[in-house]
Amino acid sequence: MRPNIQCAGGEVLMVDDSVDDVELAVTVLSSYWPADRIAVVHDGAEAGDYLYRRGRYANREPGHPVLILLDIKMPKVDGLELLLVLKSDEFLKPIPVVMLTSSREERDVRASYRLGTNAYVVKPLVFAEFQDTLRRLGAFWLSANEMTEPGT
Repeated sequence: MRPNIQCAGGEVLMVDDSVDDVELAVTVLSSYWPADRIAVVHDGAEAGDYLYRRGRYANREPGHPVLILLDIKMPKVDGLELLLVLKSDEFLKPIPVVMLTSSREERDVRASYRLGTNAYVVKPLVFAEFQDTLRRLGAFWLSANEMTEPGT
C-alpha cells in the first residue's frame, strides 16, 4: 500500500529510542507546535510502519508528517537505513529529515548527507544546551522555514 500524499495536519514525527530525549523534545517542541501534532516512534522499523500505515498504524489518519526528527543509533532499523528508505521513495522523499543524534562520528555525518538528510544536529550532553538546541530547531523548522505538502 502506497502512503497517501496529503500532509497530516502539520505533524512532526520523532524517531528516537531514548525516552529522556523524546520527553524533553516533545516538551520543548510543543511550544512551537501543538503537542498532539508530535508523533513518537522508537526505532526505524516502527517508523516505517507509521509512515506506510502498517501494523498498529494501519488506521492512522492518512498523510505524512511535515518534518521527521531522526536518531541514528537505534535497535532493529537504524536511522541511516531508514533515511535511505525515506529518500528512495518518491512520496516520502520531500519530507524534511533532521538527523538529531548523539553521534559526532564523521562517517555518520557524511553518510547522512550522502543519503539526503536536510540537516545534521548533534544532541548536546548538557540539559540546558539540548533544550536550547531543540528550541532553535523548532523555531526554524516549524516557524521560519517555508514548507510544502509532501508530494506537491
